[in-house]
Amino acid sequence: MQNTIDLLKENGLLRVIGEPVDIDLEMSHIAYIEAKKSDSKALLFLKPISKRLGKEFPMPVLMNTFCSHKAVEIIFGRKVDEISNEIEELIKMKMPSGIAAKAEFLAKMVSLKNVPPKRIKGKGLCQEFIKKDEKVNLYNLPILTTWSKDAGPFITMGQVYTQSLDGKRQNLGMYRLQVYDKNHLGMHWQIHKDGMHFFHEYKKAGVKMPVSVAIGGDPLYIWCGQAPMPNGFFELLLYGIIKEKNAKLVKSLTNEIYIPYDADIVLEGYVDPKVVSLEGPFGDHTGFYTPKEEYPAMNVTCITSKHEPVYHATVVGKPPLEDKYMGYATERIFLPLLKTTTPDLIDYKMPENGVFHNLILAKMSPQYYGHAKQFMHAFWGVGQMSFVKHAIFVDENAPQLDDYKNITKYILNRIDKKNILISEGVCDVLDHASNISGYGGKLGIDCTGEEVEVAQREIINDNELFRKMADVEKSVKSLCQYEIDTKTPICVIAVKKEENVRNIFEKLKIFKNNTRLLVFVDYDKDTVTNPYMLVWKVVNNIDAQRDLFIDDDIFGIDATSKNREFDNYLRVWPQSVECDKGVIGSLQKRGLIDVDEELLRKYWI
Repeated sequence: MQNTIDLLKENGLLRVIGEPVDIDLEMSHIAYIEAKKSDSKALLFLKPISKRLGKEFPMPVLMNTFCSHKAVEIIFGRKVDEISNEIEELIKMKMPSGIAAKAEFLAKMVSLKNVPPKRIKGKGLCQEFIKKDEKVNLYNLPILTTWSKDAGPFITMGQVYTQSLDGKRQNLGMYRLQVYDKNHLGMHWQIHKDGMHFFHEYKKAGVKMPVSVAIGGDPLYIWCGQAPMPNGFFELLLYGIIKEKNAKLVKSLTNEIYIPYDADIVLEGYVDPKVVSLEGPFGDHTGFYTPKEEYPAMNVTCITSKHEPVYHATVVGKPPLEDKYMGYATERIFLPLLKTTTPDLIDYKMPENGVFHNLILAKMSPQYYGHAKQFMHAFWGVGQMSFVKHAIFVDENAPQLDDYKNITKYILNRIDKKNILISEGVCDVLDHASNISGYGGKLGIDCTGEEVEVAQREIINDNELFRKMADVEKSVKSLCQYEIDTKTPICVIAVKKEENVRNIFEKLKIFKNNTRLLVFVDYDKDTVTNPYMLVWKVVNNIDAQRDLFIDDDIFGIDATSKNREFDNYLRVWPQSVECDKGVIGSLQKRGLIDVDEELLRKYWI
């Protein structure tokens, strides 16, 4: 961790804050805004305090570590594309013929000895200071409270190490860890995570499950923890591939789990399968608060740390945040592995304002009719890709996937109702749009063909179209048109919702000669003139089975908030995260943030 801090500083990517900053809201608000700047930097808070606890903390806090593509390169030790190419070569490796080829093959095989983690004897740097049993106190760590409506502080960058009941398989995951009291943490294991699979083994056997949580050390550990590795593979194998050296592990002091020798802090303990506690609500990476739900709890029985530890944390909420750069590395490195299941895949992109699992763009080389729809089923059946809600496929003639301006036009010129697939399946438990938690509608769109033939439309300006629509439907309060020069012009409509949006859509279909795609949003919550945040809101708020309306030559999307009265939505619709205005004002007065109104509006801060 200290080495990373030094390298970030040398490269002009570190901002050091020497003034006291509160771990409740203040620290996260500073990091939240910093992550949205074009010249974003990592933040090192030297004097964390807690007015709530009446404490000053001796250890600094590092945030926004993955602050840019350059920071990712520093943490990984080399370029991401180089790693991706290396993995692709390993996947395609064949038995060689000829002396030179055999020598190269042997060299690659020898280099793989650095991939598996290496268990070393004795204590690690992470175990220089030890507190056990009654001396354990989580409140001595600068654990942040991120949002004003959070249930409390929670660990955001915890590396959660677990192992199977027989001890033969080990897992590293990144889960939310709510602080209940001085020695208990909520364990937000999601249904698809290996940690949860192990938990069920212990629960079935009726025995307590050992857990160790590392904080800090090499930041690459935390990236490995969130990487979508195939089931059963230990995530620190990735560390060896990327760093070209073994991750060094030492045994926890109170259980058999091995953790990185250079972690800054380690929490050891166990989960009792018989005990669950309410966890949440918390603002999460979707930008919305998640509801209270029952999850297992970890009993912390031992805390160890290194000399002069650094506490590692992040902030989650509306994009863009540092997970933008972590996600980019995941995209590039896992592309070769994804191609093994879908060999005609050329590239894919998970836009950060689609919060990754809510939207994916994929470029492929279609070989036959229906190939893209086959890909949709393949994607929804592959590991964490199965949680993707919306997938759009284009062919090899399409622009680069990150050329959003031109790829958008390419897609809109190829939307045809016969090439739309609506399905259902598992979705992320953090998704709030579906009627059932963890299960909902999925949308796939095949845009691999030629441009569609559509009726000629008479495009009129926003003001005139608004007057016409408002005359027909009183709930229409504002609108904005996008991509009017494509085959599928978009009209985003803000409504004061007093009935089911499908009814409003039926009334406005008469304007199909002026537009082709109607997107409905809430008038009191959204602005219709911010396309970046509209993408974030729309893909978060829709369930394809309920909220997509398809007519002969006009489509509708209901991205409004849902309720019981109009939508028969029986869950509690969550609020989006908002920065505390008082905290923002205080930080501005103290010179800890420098932010103008334009940035606050741009990202709905």
